Amino acid sequence: MARADRLFRLLTVLRTLPQPVTAARLAEETGVSPRQLYRDIEALRAGGALIDGAAGYGYTLTEDPALPPQMLTRLEVEALTLGLAEIRLAGDPALARAADSALAKIVATLPDRVQAQALHTAHQLYRYETRPPVPAHLAQLREAIWDERALDITYTDRAGNRTRRRIWPLSIVFLDRSLMCLAQCRLRMDFRRFHLASMSEVEETGESFRPRRVALLRAFLQEMRNRPGTGSKP
Repeated sequence: MARADRLFRLLTVLRTLPQPVTAARLAEETGVSPRQLYRDIEALRAGGALIDGAAGYGYTLTEDPALPPQMLTRLEVEALTLGLAEIRLAGDPALARAADSALAKIVATLPDRVQAQALHTAHQLYRYETRPPVPAHLAQLREAIWDERALDITYTDRAGNRTRRRIWPLSIVFLDRSLMCLAQCRLRMDFRRFHLASMSEVEETGESFRPRRVALLRAFLQEMRNRPGTGSKP
């Protein structure tokens, strides 16, 4: 791993893990020897990071030079932590980890008083009803949307009929108890809404529809606004 990448990962671990973090844990998370870890700590300190602690006691990142200072109000902090908590419950593991990382990065840039507010918020999130497991192909759909790549899927409609379709995925929508993909169906040559739980055998095609995603999604959303109350059209 390149030195810059290693130091960046070390900063990320210091932001994310409960502090103080032992040198052994930091070395394990960054994949280096304890001796290299101590050198990397000193390199970050030389670069302006205020890292308290020492070998045998653990380390705490007090000031992070990689992130610009910012100010959030107490209510903005509450909104941020509450929204990211929802993502941890509703998203796939990668999205949940991203929520934790994002919160750690943001909190690290706040003044001490506001950091304390972020750690002891007035609002908490809890769901009594367990949501269905997130489909394994959520991450694959997300990547295809970002890269504007067509996918072949097998879709089972509400009547139990299975069809093989090629779709241009445009967006993922989080509903109360399910996930839906807004897409252009190349079989029907029209916009469709597909429940992720009804998808299977999701495969790459090698076909790109770049740069049409933004325009197609805008048109799809406009169509939905013009026809309120319509059901999904598998």
